[in-house]
Amino acid sequence: MWETPEIPFPAPSRDYVGTVMKDRRKIAVERAKQSRFFAGKLDHINLKHVHEPEEWAKIPILTKDELRGIAPEDFQKDFCIAPRTEIIEFWRSGGSTGRPLLYPRSMNDLRLAREGFRRAWEAAGVKKGDLAHVSFPLGIHPVGQVYCRSAQQMGIGVNWCGAGNSTPTEMQVELIRTLKPTVFCGMASYGLQLAQTAERMGFDLANSTVTTFLTAAEPVSPGKRERIEKLWGAELYDQFGCTETSFMASESNRHDGMHFWTDMFDLEVIDEKTKEPVPNGHNGIMVTTPYWNNEMTPFLRWETGDYVSYHENGETDGPLSVYPMIRHAARTSGFLKVRGININHADFEDFMHRRFEITDFKVEVEETESLDLIRVSIEVSNTSDSDATVGALRADIKKVFELSAEIEVLEAGKLEIEFQTQVKQQRFIDKRG
Repeated sequence: MWETPEIPFPAPSRDYVGTVMKDRRKIAVERAKQSRFFAGKLDHINLKHVHEPEEWAKIPILTKDELRGIAPEDFQKDFCIAPRTEIIEFWRSGGSTGRPLLYPRSMNDLRLAREGFRRAWEAAGVKKGDLAHVSFPLGIHPVGQVYCRSAQQMGIGVNWCGAGNSTPTEMQVELIRTLKPTVFCGMASYGLQLAQTAERMGFDLANSTVTTFLTAAEPVSPGKRERIEKLWGAELYDQFGCTETSFMASESNRHDGMHFWTDMFDLEVIDEKTKEPVPNGHNGIMVTTPYWNNEMTPFLRWETGDYVSYHENGETDGPLSVYPMIRHAARTSGFLKVRGININHADFEDFMHRRFEITDFKVEVEETESLDLIRVSIEVSNTSDSDATVGALRADIKKVFELSAEIEVLEAGKLEIEFQTQVKQQRFIDKRG
C-alpha cells in the first residue's frame, strides 16, 4: 500500500470528497488559529459552519505580498505552527513575482505532499518499468526532487538531470539518446530548448524512445503544445502545483483540462475585484487551501497568482472523473502594457510558438525619450531565412497586437544560456522604472 492510506486515490465518489472537505476545512482553520500571523483574523469564524460557502468566504484571502511582509528570519515564529525541531527541509517558492519565500516542511507534511506527485505520475499512465528523464530544476525548489522521489517510490526509474545549469543541455540530449527514457519530465520551455539543441546535434527527438512529456510550472498554450508534441513525437500532459501546497492537478488522456485533487486541496475560483465565485467556465483567480500537509505552514485561502477557469466535469469517464477540472489561463503577473495596449504573455507566447521558423525568443520593454520600446529577441532555425523571418514577424506583431516592435536576431543557443540560471524562465522583461 502507498504511504498515505488516509487519502485513497482515486476518491470513491464526489460525496466522499464532500465529506473530506467538511472535515478538513475545519481542521485547516483550527491549525491557522495557532499561528501568530492569523491572530485576531479568524475570531469571527464559526467553526461549526466553516465548511459552508458563506462562512468560508469570511476568511480573509492570503497573498504572497502579505507573507513577504514578514522578515525572513521571523517567518518560523510568526507564521509556522510546529517547533523548529520538526523541520526536515525547506521548499523555495519560484520567486517569479518578487522575493522568493522559504517554507519549512515536517516529515509528515512531506509524506502527505508526495501523494500529490504520485497522482501526477499515475494520471499520465506512467508506471513501474518506465524510465523518466527529469529536467525540472533540482535543489531547494521542490518540484524536481519530489517528482524524482515519488517516482522512485513507485518503482519508476529516474535520471535526476535537473535543468541545463545542473546537467548541460547537450549532455541531456546525449543521455536521452543513450539511456532511452520513455518519459520526459520538465518545464515546457526547457523541452523546447532541448529540441532546439538536439536539432543542432543532428538527433531527432521525435523518433526517440520518449512517448510521454510531463510538464508544469508555466501555462501551456495550444501553440506550445502543438510545437512540443511535433518536435518530441510524444503525448504532453499538463500538470499543476505550487510550493505552498504540493502537486494539485493533472490532465487525463483526454487533455481537456487538469483534474484537481479536491480531496487534498480546497479549490475556489473567484472574481479578482469582488472576491465572489465566478460561474463555471469563467476565468478568475485561483484560491486554495491544503487539507492535509499543513502541520508546519497553515496556508488558508491562499491566492496562487493564477488565472484559471473551473469546470465541474471533463470528458473522461475514467478514474479522474470524480474530480472537477481547472484550465490554466495565465499568471496574474503575466501582462505588459505598452503604449496603452495590454499584451497577455500567454497570447504572445502562443503567437510565437506557432512560428516554427523561430526556435526561441524573449520580449523586453524599455523607456525611451518618446514612446516605450518593445524589443523581441529571437533565434532563427538554421533552415529558415533570417531576413524573411524578421520581416514577417514585425508585420504580424503590428497586425495582431497593433504595436511596432524592434526585432533582434540572436546567435543560436544564447537564450538557453541566459535561461539556465532561472527556476522559471523570465521570457518577458519590463525594464521601465
